[in-house]
Amino acid sequence: MAVAEIIGTAIGTMLIIIVAYLLVGNVLNAAEVVSNAQKDMTLLQESRLHTDLSITHVEVSVNAINLTITNTGTEIISDFPHTDVFVYTAGGAGYSEYQYNATNTMVPYSWSGSIVNDYVHPGELDPGETMFVNAYYPSGEPPVSFEVGICTDNGVYASTVV
Repeated sequence: MAVAEIIGTAIGTMLIIIVAYLLVGNVLNAAEVVSNAQKDMTLLQESRLHTDLSITHVEVSVNAINLTITNTGTEIISDFPHTDVFVYTAGGAGYSEYQYNATNTMVPYSWSGSIVNDYVHPGELDPGETMFVNAYYPSGEPPVSFEVGICTDNGVYASTVV
């Protein structure tokens, strides 16, 4: 009888140790996930604070709205596929989203760009650099009055009314 109590106590103690190990492991894992999420959010907020754009010139051509954009912040802008151009035409159907087109073809509701004097980080809009953007509208008739804006991948937005 005494042996059965010792075996039962040993099994019970082992089960308690296993449950405690699993519980502590899951708590530590959850703490690590929360810590990493907080760090990522802090880095994203810091990136937003250092990002700034200005639209310095707008011109309408036969097929596109041509913008001159200057990176006036201290953050490098490089994620162009996640950067959108928005155009609000007066009297139109509201905002139209223009998505990035890397092939530089005149596809309606798309935009493409070229960076001036792109020597330091090719293909990235460095602080102080200027980018010429062409936003191709769908019809052959240019909009008369409109608002155009550009929104980067981290949510920084610049706009102007023409």
